[in-house]
Amino acid sequence: MRGPSLWSARSTSPEPPLTLALSPADGGEGIGKTWARGPELLAIVSALLLVTSGCEGLLPEPDFERMINQDKAQPYEAQPLFADDQAMRMPPAGTVAHATRGERRWQAAHRDVETGVGPDGREVAVVPEPLTAALLERGRDRFEIVCATCHGPRGDGLSEVARHMEQRKPPNLLDAEVRGFSAGRIFRIITRGYGLMPSYERDLAAGDRWAVVAYLRALQLRQAISLDALPRNLRRQAEIELE
Repeated sequence: MRGPSLWSARSTSPEPPLTLALSPADGGEGIGKTWARGPELLAIVSALLLVTSGCEGLLPEPDFERMINQDKAQPYEAQPLFADDQAMRMPPAGTVAHATRGERRWQAAHRDVETGVGPDGREVAVVPEPLTAALLERGRDRFEIVCATCHGPRGDGLSEVARHMEQRKPPNLLDAEVRGFSAGRIFRIITRGYGLMPSYERDLAAGDRWAVVAYLRALQLRQAISLDALPRNLRRQAEIELE
């Protein structure tokens, strides 16, 4: 015959509390623990659920940055896993660089393309890539995606992001000072960063950086060229637009 449920209505006669005795085999010493019945038990369970739901950290939460926060060795950090306690390791003996011999020869011959510095150790004066319409179009595309956020689409330093910068505004890339920079210097600034500007080496490949430099030169030329230097048909069109 089925016994009474804990959730059934109470009888008129008082019922003893439900008792659970722990035996010595369970780690207890035969001490009885008293449990509430019916509505009392429901009230206790409800209270516990409210408490646990309001306590941050008691319930598992999705960790969206677990790869960033996971345990890992940092540069120059001690690592007891190795005999010398150093996290940074030397390449295994007998291994070779990933680049092929031909690639290394190309990099040595085209050091200016990779670094912005020529064989004489000086920053190159001009873009070491053929200036084509495709290169300028690629530069425009990369400039408007990566650079215009701060420097503005025209390179004049006017943008919504720049308007909210309080510590220091992005420079006007059309100013005479920046126009006097060599192509290699602009390339290296994009590569390494400068001041508050971070490095964009990971965002822009070397070829894309040179494309941006070429496009910036086009922007500077467009803004700084004098009317007398324009061809006659373009000079007349510019004079009409300036009137």
